[in-house]
Formats: sequence, C-alpha cells, structure tokens
Amino acid sequence: MGAVSFLPNDVDAFWPFFTNAGAAASVRIPYAGTPALQAATNFDPNPNKGLGDSIQTSGGRALLAYAGPAGTIADVAVSAPSDRISVYVVREGDTLSEIADMFGVSVNTIIWANNLKNALDVHPGDILIILPVSGIERTVVKGDSLKSLANKYGGDANEIAQFNGLDPAVPLQIGSTIIIPGGEIVAPPPRARFPSTPREPYGSVQTGYYSNPLPGGVITQGIHGWNGVDIGAARGAPIYAAAKGTVIIVRNNGAWNGGYGNYVVITHDNGSQTLYSHMKNAIVSPGPVFNGQIIGYVGVTGRASGPHLHFEVRGATNPFRNCRVGSVCSPQ
Repeated sequence: MGAVSFLPNDVDAFWPFFTNAGAAASVRIPYAGTPALQAATNFDPNPNKGLGDSIQTSGGRALLAYAGPAGTIADVAVSAPSDRISVYVVREGDTLSEIADMFGVSVNTIIWANNLKNALDVHPGDILIILPVSGIERTVVKGDSLKSLANKYGGDANEIAQFNGLDPAVPLQIGSTIIIPGGEIVAPPPRARFPSTPREPYGSVQTGYYSNPLPGGVITQGIHGWNGVDIGAARGAPIYAAAKGTVIIVRNNGAWNGGYGNYVVITHDNGSQTLYSHMKNAIVSPGPVFNGQIIGYVGVTGRASGPHLHFEVRGATNPFRNCRVGSVCSPQ
C-alpha cells in the first residue's frame, strides 16, 4: 500500500455543492489518523462497464453500477464490490468527468445523487457521494412517456428526465435507450413450499447479525430497489443502528439526494453497509456507532409518500427479506 496523506481531526468544508458561506458545514473525520480518500484503481484499464463507460446492465434490464471504494474516507488500493457507496472530496483541478472515470460511474450518476445543477457544479472541498445507481434500462417503444415509465417502474418522471438529459416537454424518441434511476423490478415473494433454497442475489446470509432499526414498525414493501425494504412507523419514531460500525455518510440537508432525502450510511465489520433513508433528520456524525444507537428519526424526505424507513443492506442479504408485507417482523 502506497503512502497516503492525512487530514486533521476537524476539517471545515462546504457541504456538497453549496458555494455560499451560509451553507458551510463542518465535516468531522472519524479519527485523527484517518487517511484521505483516494480514487479506486481498476487493474483493467479498459473494463467492460456495460452502458458506455458508466453503468453495467444485467440481462438488459436491471442496472448494476460499478463503484469505487467501500464508502470510507480511507486509502483505496483496489476497486470495491459494485454495490458499495463511496465518498470523494473534490481536489483542485478535478472535473466531474474525471471523477466519474475514477469510480467507474457516469457523470449523470454523480449529478443525480448530489443534486448538482450541471457537470460544472463542482468545487475544491465539495464532498461527493458516489452512489451506485440501481434502476431499469428501457428501450423506448410506441406509447412510452416519462410519466408512463415512471408509473410502470416506480420511478419519478422529472428524475428520469434529469438523469438522461431529456426535455420533459419533448416526446421520447422511439428506439432510444433511457435509464429509469431507482426503477424497480420487484422481487417475487419467497415460496413457502421451498424455503430451504432461497436465491440470495445480494450477498451472503448474516443470520443474527443485524438488529431491528425500527422496532414495532410495519413492513410496507418487500425487497425492492437496491436490496431495500420499507418499514412504516409514525413520523418522528427513533431509528436505530442495525449493527455496530462506522457512520461514513450523513446527508441532513433536506434535499432530494437521489430520492433518499435525509439519510445515513454505516459500514460494518462484516464488509457490508446499511443505509437508512427518508429520515426527518439524522442525529449522528461520521464516526463509530454501537448496535442499537439512535441515529435519526422517521420522516418523509426524498421520494416518499408517507412516513417510513427505507432500509438497505449492501454486501449481504437483507434480514427482512422473508417478512410479509403488513407484518411487524423481526430481522433474521
């Protein structure tokens, strides 16, 4: 591992993509000795990344994006698994296209996840969230519109237009290919007759590792999006860390943030990440958290039609994957 540079324990930086002094925020690095994030290195200089130089597709339908480091502000020597969320601090001279190339994602992926105005809206010190995109690749056919595709796949018409650089007032071109970011192909419910051999596409089963982030909450939607479930509860109900780990991302600005709204990402010692979104607000900062620690409160921020927690697990199976919609369920 090569030499790395270190950051002081407290760093004053503008929270991503605001350039006025009133929007400045203090970003706390977890430890004084934590090395600065460097871009991932791909051993293959020309890897096949699927859709041009940006997003890998699976079967021409579901999208799987390549990502850089495992979401930590740390020295990065190799590429991380494709479902991890990463953080990057913009340096002098960086361009969005160069940053996208570093992490093997598209420019639009970064714009979409960080509420940027355009590809020029990056500045030294900005903190970029590199959010791998899950969604649907669709070849436009007669009768398709932004609204109909959003309704069919659970996306958002304005979001589809923004991600693909489309004018919402112009009809879609038949035969063109577009991406519905966050579009969902809902996984079929598990078959009760054959519970012994479930398909686990998102990683290994970690039985007993995760606790309930929202005790007493009701499962309102099963596995969808990127290995997430929705758990309904009253607005303001406390949300708990599902396992001990390190908070690596806190987005608490009330913005869209790729549909997540206010959210927190925690990385765990089993190699996984958990994501808690649509929060009313988060009450943690980057750094260690213990299992069961309150990290925020249920809200309706981002793309949410009612108060609930969208709980994702990246790098392992979701412990609520077999829970019945409408039930109060314990993690497995």
